Amino acid sequence: MSAHDDTNGHMGHERAGEADRAMAQLLELDAEVLAPYLAQLTGLLAQRVGPGAARILDLGSGPGTGSLALARQFPAAQVTAVDISAHMLHRLQKQAAARGVADRISTLEANVDEPWTKITEKGPFDLIWAAAFIHHVSDPARTFTRAFELLRPGGLIAVTEMDFFPRFLPEDTGVGRPGLEARLHHATNTQPPHEWTGALTGAGFVVEERRPFRIRLDGTQAGPALNTYAQIFLAKLRSHATDILHADDLNALDALLDESQPHSIARRSDLSVRTTRTTWLARRT
Repeated sequence: MSAHDDTNGHMGHERAGEADRAMAQLLELDAEVLAPYLAQLTGLLAQRVGPGAARILDLGSGPGTGSLALARQFPAAQVTAVDISAHMLHRLQKQAAARGVADRISTLEANVDEPWTKITEKGPFDLIWAAAFIHHVSDPARTFTRAFELLRPGGLIAVTEMDFFPRFLPEDTGVGRPGLEARLHHATNTQPPHEWTGALTGAGFVVEERRPFRIRLDGTQAGPALNTYAQIFLAKLRSHATDILHADDLNALDALLDESQPHSIARRSDLSVRTTRTTWLARRT
């Protein structure tokens, strides 16, 4: 499994409890740190769908960061969150209750690679949201066809993919040679970007837009969770780089990941978030 595929693997495959907890933490941190981007994306969807959307489906919801953002952006909508992990859905239920939207978010434990009988009962939908999920299903074309059938005429599907892990470090970290993070990404980013335009069109959708979101947030914009977020992501990349990155770079990365070291990621004030996410907006006409 590549580092790229490991980012959101909980959505496509059932995992052990500890793996689910770790992934849920990462996804919740992702939503917290990238809150400005998430607000921009859901705001765009409100413009395209209209604030009066009644039913929304979140495919591969994980702990429900998308469901919660959509419930906030669409105050009249009922959101159905579908995931294979009971742990993820339990976390979503707790968060929904804490935010006062438990009456508008329902959860459904299901494997989208199997028949959609239970999912179909919740439709039709005005909006379907699938974030960092479609590349984990066994048959994306079939999944898009099923999604098409569940949208009302005029309904919209929003498919988002992370191009790769974010970058966080300055060029010169004070440890090892400058350019460490660039070399780490070059060594581990071996998969081509996901591309769904043809599959969406093949399922009957009209693709209205393929929009890249270029995310650039400094520490103030990203908030206090940034250091933990960066630590987890870079530790993931480190686990994939053992046999492919130069020993000097591995040692420098280990020093950055060591919370007791003076240049550790955990205590740095010069981190930022730099990444790109791409969203396909497609409509059932």
